[in-house]
Amino acid sequence: MVDYERTDLAPYAARSTYTKGRRYPEEFKDDRPAFERDRDRIIHCAAFRRLEYKTQVFVNHEGDYYRTRLTHTLEVAQIARGIARKLRLNEELTEAIALAHDLGHTPFGHAGEDALNTLMAGYGGFEHNLQSLRVVERLEERYPLFPGLNLTFETREGLAKHSTAHDSPREDLADYEMALAPTVEAQIINVADEIAYNNHDIDDGLESNLIQRDELMEVPLWKEVFGRAEHKYPHATSQAKTYTAISALIGLLIQDVVVQTQRIIEEAGVKTTEDVRRRGKVLVGYSPAVREESGILTAFLYERLYHHWRVERMRIKAERFIAELFRAYVETPTLVPRRYRERKGEEPIPRMVCDYIAGMTDRFALDEYKKLFDPYEKV
Repeated sequence: MVDYERTDLAPYAARSTYTKGRRYPEEFKDDRPAFERDRDRIIHCAAFRRLEYKTQVFVNHEGDYYRTRLTHTLEVAQIARGIARKLRLNEELTEAIALAHDLGHTPFGHAGEDALNTLMAGYGGFEHNLQSLRVVERLEERYPLFPGLNLTFETREGLAKHSTAHDSPREDLADYEMALAPTVEAQIINVADEIAYNNHDIDDGLESNLIQRDELMEVPLWKEVFGRAEHKYPHATSQAKTYTAISALIGLLIQDVVVQTQRIIEEAGVKTTEDVRRRGKVLVGYSPAVREESGILTAFLYERLYHHWRVERMRIKAERFIAELFRAYVETPTLVPRRYRERKGEEPIPRMVCDYIAGMTDRFALDEYKKLFDPYEKV
């Protein structure tokens, strides 16, 4: 068997050769490395395709320019892989986790997630990162011999430990040794996610006129990179300068993460993947100064974009759509497709309904709402 593993990986990088394996044994048709196979399975699954019509900030029908959950995911994967390459980490594992990290996201973005979490309060709640894990472990139906995608432990661990550092311990995650840190590749995803949404939300916020260019100059990081663009290209259009500044900001943040992470790894004496796990603490992140400045940018976007009255108006509508769909399906489970109902004996009906709604796209949820509640809509 040919070993396609890169030979220049850092000693603490994850290796397909030493994966902890898959939950179900399989015979493979080719000799792709394990993490590359994970990536390919994720790209070809139904949940990944549905991300094209799931909200990032703006609902899909508001315009073709704005990011969707799919384009956000691709940007996260691109940024994460760039960081992994500079750190000599396993790019395929990094990419697989990045591409899967939002598979469990609801329609209507975080408004949909908040609504489902409230509705599922008596049944374990709802959290989109853990729903992504549920999608790849159970909900995808592509193979005859097992549920889910049967991904490697390392990819699934990356989903289980993505942004869950402050959550309460859960018995259903015991297999993932939650007290231990995940691979460095998995740790990259949190910061790549933040870099992606901060920068593309600047772009979408300006395009939608929900935030103004002069307002952004209040943010030190933006003032710095936009000032450089103006100095270098004084005769360029404002839009061209904006794109140049966004590109520069992404590069600045990536480079800071790489330098700071290398420093932390060296100071911690990390030499192996087991060193990474046993240390427990996150190794990947910004330098203190950039972390503070990035926090200012995030706070600005929360105040001026995510809580803008136009976004809030859609949030309120989305929460109502989700709540009314949920109640209708729980009261009349036969409204839910048979493949979901077949599992209702294994878990409470609300969880079955939650899985169904979480898998919807924005437009499918809106169509379902009209079919159920508009008497003139054909069913």
